[in-house]
Amino acid sequence: MRLMRTAIFALVMAGAFFYFTTWRSNGRFGTSDAVNWLTQPTHVEITEAAGSESLDSEEQNNISVYRKNIPSVVNVTSRAMTLDFFYGLVPQEGQGSGFVIDKEGHILTNYHVIADASQIEVTLHNRKKYKATIVGSDPAHDLSVIQIKAPDLVPAVLGDSRNLQVGQKVYAIGNPFGLAGTMTRGIVSSIRPVREPNGATIDEAIQTDAAINPGNSGGPLMNWHGEVIGINTMILSSVGQNSGVGFAIPINTAKAVLNDLMTLGRVRRPALGVSTIPISPELAEEIGLSADYGLLIVQVTPGGSADQAGLRGGTERAYLGNTPIMLGGDLIVGIDGQKVEDEDDLGQVMNNHRAGDTVRITIYRGKRKMDVNVALGEAREQV
Repeated sequence: MRLMRTAIFALVMAGAFFYFTTWRSNGRFGTSDAVNWLTQPTHVEITEAAGSESLDSEEQNNISVYRKNIPSVVNVTSRAMTLDFFYGLVPQEGQGSGFVIDKEGHILTNYHVIADASQIEVTLHNRKKYKATIVGSDPAHDLSVIQIKAPDLVPAVLGDSRNLQVGQKVYAIGNPFGLAGTMTRGIVSSIRPVREPNGATIDEAIQTDAAINPGNSGGPLMNWHGEVIGINTMILSSVGQNSGVGFAIPINTAKAVLNDLMTLGRVRRPALGVSTIPISPELAEEIGLSADYGLLIVQVTPGGSADQAGLRGGTERAYLGNTPIMLGGDLIVGIDGQKVEDEDDLGQVMNNHRAGDTVRITIYRGKRKMDVNVALGEAREQV
């Protein structure tokens, strides 16, 4: 009897198992229906926005700046031959950016992008490639002009880098890591002099937190209106990638030398033709000067720009420490209305001019303050 109860219980359990796993699934729902119900619904309900939202004014301006300038920005690929460990020639390739400045195909970029290049190739936004030639270079300012022959070029609009304010919005377009047509946005973080790896000094460099990476060099830095205010040139980073500190050459520095680069292939560096010493308040009081700042002319180059304009050097021999100097010369305190306190101020003024320009120099001659117009000469011709 006990054995029969066990057998009946086993049959009941087997029947229940069959009912729930086989007959009930196939008969009432169907295996395929159950699968479809779980993984392939006939209608999917999702939550959608009521409609595409309009762009705000800032987004619209971002898009406008990009569309306005992207046809002008190019990728610059330079190829050079270097020697390997076994003194064999090995091709080396580098990439940077640049931007078109006129319809004749002149392109402004960094000198270090094309330095020592045996072949230069430019890729436009439409992906067409052209061979480029070097028109002129200015290593001291890390600038170069190259040229391609291509139709329907769109020149960038060059702005004004004077009076930039920390906090202004700026945009950088270039080819970081070879990623063509990339735009980043940031602000002017500071205006400061910086020294490049090759030793060149950028006066009033534009510091920005807009992302600048390898490949951005030579590309434009633009203001809110899409006007070029700088040429992206270097980053400050321990890892060789963006860390929020990038620098651009002011566009006014480039504009001051463009004519020379495009017509002569080099820059006629301006010079006053004077030797000077900076004046401190203590030194001014000691030698009895009329101003407690400026550059005292100790010597004028015979036949140079200052000499021809009538500026005077010192006539009274004295010593500054153990260094012999000449006192009694004119004291330069300003150029074109800009205060001049030391050689750095004079260098910044010279960087915004070229040989042949005329500047108005404010001096003290004894107790008399006066302005003298000086036609700048070429630095290589003057000491």
